[in-house]
Amino acid sequence: MRACRLCRDAPFHGPPLPVEPRPIVQGTSRARICIASQAPGNRAFQSGRPFQDPSGTRLRAWLGLDEPAFYDPDLVAIVPMGACFPGHDAKGGDLPPRRECAETWRAPLLAGLPDLELILLIGQYAQAWHLGRQPGGLTGTVARWREIFSEPQRPRLLPLPHPSWRNTPWLRKHPWFEAELLPVLRMEVARLAGRA
Repeated sequence: MRACRLCRDAPFHGPPLPVEPRPIVQGTSRARICIASQAPGNRAFQSGRPFQDPSGTRLRAWLGLDEPAFYDPDLVAIVPMGACFPGHDAKGGDLPPRRECAETWRAPLLAGLPDLELILLIGQYAQAWHLGRQPGGLTGTVARWREIFSEPQRPRLLPLPHPSWRNTPWLRKHPWFEAELLPVLRMEVARLAGRA
C-alpha cells in the first residue's frame, strides 16, 4: 500500500490527488486496537507519522495512551479511510479522504489484522463505511455508542468524533461524551494494552 499511487495516476473519483502520495498507515498482524480515522493531516504528511498534531494529543488523552504505546504497531493499527493527505479545500480545511483508497485497500488491510478486538470509528467517513449511513449523522451515531459497542460481532466497534480542535464546540455541547463514553473507552484500551 505504501507504494500506491492510484489516486494520483489513475483516479476514479474526481481529479488526481493534488499532492505527492505518501500513504501513512501503522500496524502489524498482532495489533489489538484499530484506529479507523479519516485521512492524515498536513503535519502527518510532512512527518510520515499519523496524528502528529494537536488532534493526536487529544486522541491519546482520550485513549489513556502515551506516545510509545500509541505508536506501538503490535498494539495499535492506524488504518485511515484515505491513507494520503487529501489536500486543502478553498477554506483551508482538509478535503475528504479519497474514496479510491478505502475501496481498494480497506478489506485487505483489515484482513491482515486478525487479532483486532476493537475498532475506533473516528469521524463520519469511518462510521459510514463500517456501520452504513446512520440516522442523526455523526452525533446520532456517537450517541448510540453503547448499543454499537455491545453488539456481539468481533472486533467490537466504537464510534467517536474526530479529535480535531474544530470539534471543541461539539465536545462542549455533548458533555456525556467525556463523562460516559471516555471512561469506558479508557478501560477497554487499558485491558487490551495489558494494563487493566
